[in-house]
Amino acid sequence: MNFAGKVVLITGASSGIGAATAVKFAKYGACLALNGRNVENLNKVADQCKAAGAAPALVVGDISKEADTARVWSETLKQYGKLDVLVNNAGIIETGSIENTSLEQYDRVMNTNLRALYHLTMLATPELVKTKGNIVNVSSVNGIRSFPGVLAYNISKMGVDQFTRCVALELAAKGVRANCVNPGVTVTNLHKRGGMDEATYQKFLEHSKTTHALGRPGTTEEVANAITFLASDLASFTTGLSLAVDGGRHAMCPR
Repeated sequence: MNFAGKVVLITGASSGIGAATAVKFAKYGACLALNGRNVENLNKVADQCKAAGAAPALVVGDISKEADTARVWSETLKQYGKLDVLVNNAGIIETGSIENTSLEQYDRVMNTNLRALYHLTMLATPELVKTKGNIVNVSSVNGIRSFPGVLAYNISKMGVDQFTRCVALELAAKGVRANCVNPGVTVTNLHKRGGMDEATYQKFLEHSKTTHALGRPGTTEEVANAITFLASDLASFTTGLSLAVDGGRHAMCPR
């Protein structure tokens, strides 16, 4: 788990899983480029990374916008001149079923969760081929199991899993690996940003004790551990994997 001299770009690094992953990579000596929309939060994460031993470059931007994605990539390459690891973490969630999910909601979710990921990976691939680097995408248990009430989100995360497998096969001969992690309910601000109030969110976390075999929601550090493992040389023979980090939720069925 040594990333000394390795350049790692992380999207959505200003909070949650992305922030925890940034700090974890910093502890392992990586050269970091951190992307996010919230500059204040991104600076806080940068301070944590510095305390862990790495001063990151900040590449602020909204990757749901093509111009921002292109700029984030160009600034990263200008700063470091190469890329070893791409962590596609940025994501949003919106609630709604086939009866009430608007096309605007669908477009917002798909643009951030899948289209932006496709765009950034496409831009980064030539550099990853040069370094024989790798990609870690952040999907969800919703990518491998179906849940009602978050239709667009489910579709976007299923797309992330399929995208991961396809890219893994396409780039394997060039020495580039691609994997994804599939978290279960993880304690972040994702659901609150998606519209949950505090009381509803606390009930949701309490309910998670029964929907996850290990009896609790996960932590951002637990997901970060999986991401850094897949990005490391310890996973050198692993590609095309969807790694459930979900307390066993993917294996559960109603009884």
